[in-house]
Amino acid sequence: MNWADLANGLFELFGGVLLWMNVRKLYRDKEYKGVSKAPVAFFMAWGYWNLYFYPAFGAWLSFFGGLNIVVANTVWLVQMVYYSRTNKRIVNGEVL
Repeated sequence: MNWADLANGLFELFGGVLLWMNVRKLYRDKEYKGVSKAPVAFFMAWGYWNLYFYPAFGAWLSFFGGLNIVVANTVWLVQMVYYSRTNKRIVNGEVL
């Protein structure tokens, strides 16, 4: 372990904690507004890349922090897709 891996791993870990706050909020609200799925999908894909990249360079703390981020982003994106489809079928309390 080196200081760069430690610092990056802590950033990744903290970023994942913040993303889990988005997951929790979306679960409670059952809808999202003002957030596009495209950036979430991009950063999720980048996170999956990091799961390959970090171990290739022996950055294991970054890997575990990145794992937290990629799981949170994946759950958040799945929720966004699910609620966007569910909410399209329910308009003004009526099921379409």
